[in-house]
Amino acid sequence: MKISIIKIGGNVIDYPEKLEEFLSIFAKVPGFKILVHGGGVMASRFGESMGIMPEMIDGRRITDKDTLDMVTMVYAGLISKTVVAKLQALKVNAIGLTGADGNLIRSVKRPVRGIDYGFVGDIQEVNTTLFQQLLQIGVLPVVNAITHDKKGQLLNTNADSIASALATSLAEEHHVDLYFCFNKQGVLIDENNEQSIIPLINEDIYSELRKENVIHSGMIPKLDNAFEALKQGVQRVWIGKAENLMMAVKGKTAGTIIERQRYDLY
Repeated sequence: MKISIIKIGGNVIDYPEKLEEFLSIFAKVPGFKILVHGGGVMASRFGESMGIMPEMIDGRRITDKDTLDMVTMVYAGLISKTVVAKLQALKVNAIGLTGADGNLIRSVKRPVRGIDYGFVGDIQEVNTTLFQQLLQIGVLPVVNAITHDKKGQLLNTNADSIASALATSLAEEHHVDLYFCFNKQGVLIDENNEQSIIPLINEDIYSELRKENVIHSGMIPKLDNAFEALKQGVQRVWIGKAENLMMAVKGKTAGTIIERQRYDLY
């Protein structure tokens, strides 16, 4: 079985026209697929309207109890069900899921090591059997950024990490490609210049660019998860603009590509 894990971020979700465009492309991606979504932009906007100001460190949200309640409502409620409804309109039989549903993703609360992230989850286990069963009966999982600890506690979990964990878990038995879709052409040397794309990146280049603060904020967890996924058996990782997803699926030049064969050569 070949599976595409496709992650979409808040910079697309927060704009109805961009979301519609992306989902129309996503619906046409052939074969088995899973959609993972964040929604940090919308969550921050809703939080601010409720007096809950966002606090971010290296692209990761500090999550106290009020923030957890808010992101659960936004991710698992408004965004999840909006995406599922739009996919149903495109004749894609989707189901919106948190990690708690069917015990799909179990996490533990991140231990305090210098920074207290609050109710943030580090993934421990993925229920690959249930994901495979859903795919085999023609139901497309739409997974949001909420997991659980199997002790009754929900946890806010980075959506890039979720996409990577799903990909690596399923890669034990299947060919898995991982796609990170966001609002830039790919990994850029200059974030204000869409033409400064890095078409192929390895860990040495990443390390240097991070030291020079060329790569920072939300791109850090994306690339951390991309490299970890390749180490764990994922065949190919792509990072690029949401509207270029189909080009990437077809193997055409678009975005930043990390392939397992090339990665192993470094």
